[in-house]
Amino acid sequence: MTQTTTSESAGAAVSRVFREEAGRLIGSLVRRAGDFDLAEELVQDAIVEALEHWPVSGVPANPGAWLQLTARRKALDRVRRSALLTEKLRLVAASEAPLEESDDRLRLIFTCCHPALAREAQVALTLRAVAGLTTAEIAHAFLAQESAVAQRIVRAKRKIVRAGVAYRVPTAAELPDRLEEVLAVLYLMFNEGYLASSGPSATRPRLADDAEWLCGLLANLVPAEPEPLGLLALMRLHRARARARVDRDGQLVLLQDQDRSLWGGPLIAEAGALIERAAAMRRPGAYQLEAAIAAVHAESPSWEATDWRQISGLYVLLLRHRDTPVVRLNLAIALSHVGGAARSLALLGELADALDGYHLYHATRGELLKRLGRPGEARAAHRRALDLTSNPAERSLLERRLVF
Repeated sequence: MTQTTTSESAGAAVSRVFREEAGRLIGSLVRRAGDFDLAEELVQDAIVEALEHWPVSGVPANPGAWLQLTARRKALDRVRRSALLTEKLRLVAASEAPLEESDDRLRLIFTCCHPALAREAQVALTLRAVAGLTTAEIAHAFLAQESAVAQRIVRAKRKIVRAGVAYRVPTAAELPDRLEEVLAVLYLMFNEGYLASSGPSATRPRLADDAEWLCGLLANLVPAEPEPLGLLALMRLHRARARARVDRDGQLVLLQDQDRSLWGGPLIAEAGALIERAAAMRRPGAYQLEAAIAAVHAESPSWEATDWRQISGLYVLLLRHRDTPVVRLNLAIALSHVGGAARSLALLGELADALDGYHLYHATRGELLKRLGRPGEARAAHRRALDLTSNPAERSLLERRLVF
């Protein structure tokens, strides 16, 4: 059974479905074939067939199942054409089992985050294989060159094959040492869904939901570890504000302008309980601190009542666990509400080299310059930020800021 779409073309539907389903499909095919490149090729072949057929027959009612069946048929076709009848293709083609999302995707994440790979390669490969992000989107998340990220992914795939990395969830004894990389991937995956780096929409809710779901599975897998609870709390606090952060026209609404009556009270309460559970283990970490910062915002009755001193103190603690230019940028923003714009602008000056390619650095600098009565420099900073982002909602916000 198929359905035609009137709100989007078949080509746009293929692009959307690929973003939503690629990670699941690749995870399922890697489990069966044990080969990243083969799995990606089969999914790409299925996408090509969708581009050929959907404009004529309509978009299927279950696009993910259609792509899965097509990828399996493509594998069978390869078997029939191949004189070698490779075992990998036979395993893929013979399997009629539905997607086992929780097992497949957790196995795939831990495989991509194996210690044999460098940290940057782990995260890049997982975002490509599990989340289905493009190389350009991953490069944006890393603040890195697209060509460099592409090379990392290729090298990571080859190393997995050479090292004979097993496709499995680690044992209980191995899990604690493997958590940091997996959490980093889930956090980046959620962030890309919460505010997309590219594409026609400001957000990719399905990707954010997937990241939260996988984080919940991980938290259940390691109940004695506090950081998965912290990350899960952070995700739920962000989700609690989702209805208020984009208006009916798809425009971003800044935190200070959001209608707090639209925030999800139950999600905020759930996040608070997760933070308390994590804190009771007395092993503070970066995700717990980020969740605590988000909780201060979520529990404040108004923008004016925000406890910026507490937030600044939490960022100082966060620097002990994650001393990065972006954390220092956020600390400078918090301090601007405590010690004034001039002090924070000086702090931003120290980050100029590290964050010159980061649009939020220039957007923040523009706002501080505007507050200090330097409109010409503020406009230049906002133009630089506009040049560095392709998210339509962010671009619209920056364009509005240029009119003052």
